[in-house]
Amino acid sequence: MRIEDTDKERSKPEFEEDIKNCLGWLGLNWDEFYRQSDRVDIYKKYLKQLLDENKLYRCFCSKDDLEAERQAMMAQGIPPKYSGRCGSLNKEEVKQKLERGESCVLRFRVPSAVLSIKDIIRGTVKFDTSLMGDIIIARDLEQPLYNFTVVVDDALMEITHIIRGEDHLSNTPKQVLIAQALGFPNQQFAHLPMILNPDRSKMSKRFSDTAFREYVNGGYLKKALINFIAYLGWHPKEDKEIMTIDELAKEFDLKRVQKGGAVFNSEKLDWLNSYYLNKLDVSEFIEAAKQFIPSNWHLTEPIVASIKGRVKKLSEFKELVNFYFELPEYDKNLLKWKDLEFSQVVDNLKKALVFVENLEPDDFSAERLEEGLNNLADPLDRGKIFWPLRVALSGKSASPGSLEIMEVLGKGETVKRINFAIEKCGL
Repeated sequence: MRIEDTDKERSKPEFEEDIKNCLGWLGLNWDEFYRQSDRVDIYKKYLKQLLDENKLYRCFCSKDDLEAERQAMMAQGIPPKYSGRCGSLNKEEVKQKLERGESCVLRFRVPSAVLSIKDIIRGTVKFDTSLMGDIIIARDLEQPLYNFTVVVDDALMEITHIIRGEDHLSNTPKQVLIAQALGFPNQQFAHLPMILNPDRSKMSKRFSDTAFREYVNGGYLKKALINFIAYLGWHPKEDKEIMTIDELAKEFDLKRVQKGGAVFNSEKLDWLNSYYLNKLDVSEFIEAAKQFIPSNWHLTEPIVASIKGRVKKLSEFKELVNFYFELPEYDKNLLKWKDLEFSQVVDNLKKALVFVENLEPDDFSAERLEEGLNNLADPLDRGKIFWPLRVALSGKSASPGSLEIMEVLGKGETVKRINFAIEKCGL
């Protein structure tokens, strides 16, 4: 892992911790750790080498000078680039400017050439470096910039494949030229498609609505997130949606990465998460769900079994099971099935109540309840009994079936809730 923190304004310790924590949570661990701000002396050595070899020079041009130059070129219909005027200063002129305290930056001399770079995903990409102008690679010897530091780090860390977003494609010729100037070996490049919002706008790593940790806090499992992220812009040889991290590692091939942008489909993520949640056994599910519910709620196997198939993400779990622990407020009209009058609703609830009250607590199973309530229900419209009964037990328009709920609640709480619903009808 390498933390690229040379941009001090955009680099904070909490950002680094967030990256480390999120990758650690996913189980994507590292053998070596580097922080660029700790490696300034290394970069300084190579900046001095380029200065000594006249491949780098000090540029004293002010922002106003550079802007005036840019505007003049644009007015002539010329693509704006730095003219290179400070590149012709001799040593004495440079020395005098430094003695006068004039501020400067370090510019790399970009040779004019047509540079061909073979990208694993995009094929051969050509760049006319004469259009670039000499580029700034450091503010001074103590403040190197991104395009320089990554070149040094990639070489010293023996990186073989540079895999990154396509928005870095424009940086590639600059970095290749710097590497060549330093005598570093060539690397292979692969520029991945950008991740897009559903409206196909670019998903920003800094300004998107949702940061990765919010998916973690939202109750997504790491297996689902890894599976989902791996499929953004890539697909396996076989037509399959579910893959473990070991399978992904075995099958992943950069040649199967698409060139076009990858749309971040939240519905697909929810579907994957629901799949992985359903694959958890009850004890694993309870352990995962604990942090999303009050500590005094005791989850049991029947509670989890009744709701597990409905959960897309664990942040929804509390709302789905809260009625087991406290009956929510609900409108009495919710008790009505189709065009039933309240008098009919009450009659059907009373029939169910009599049956429930006559059951022994030890005989309060879903099988026994189903047998008795089916005998009370209209074969052509079971909703007349089961709809008002389920609402009376859950206070919700959508919930597990009444039989599942009664088995969890037990006889005493079931009787209490049916009586409450009857009173609520006001008859």
